[in-house]
Amino acid sequence: MSGDPTTRLELSVKGRVQGVWYREHTRREAERLGLVGTVRNMPDGTVYAKVEGPRSRCAALEQWCWTGSPASSVTAVDSRWSDPSGEFARFEVVWC
Repeated sequence: MSGDPTTRLELSVKGRVQGVWYREHTRREAERLGLVGTVRNMPDGTVYAKVEGPRSRCAALEQWCWTGSPASSVTAVDSRWSDPSGEFARFEVVWC
């Protein structure tokens, strides 16, 4: 059994995170970390991501979200951990 179990992390990122390439930078970082999932803009101005992969790598993305893209200004990152669904084959930006 692996010492770094696969998990699911849902993130809601608040602040100036729309219109500043936050989703694309998140996709790049998630791919660099070997994670799968999605990231999208929400109507309330937040960015929402669902990621799956090794717990330590998901935690690294969670920490990265506080910095985000160069033009962003993050005020909060709300996180929810759960069991992985296995629904993702890669990491994608969802265009709404």
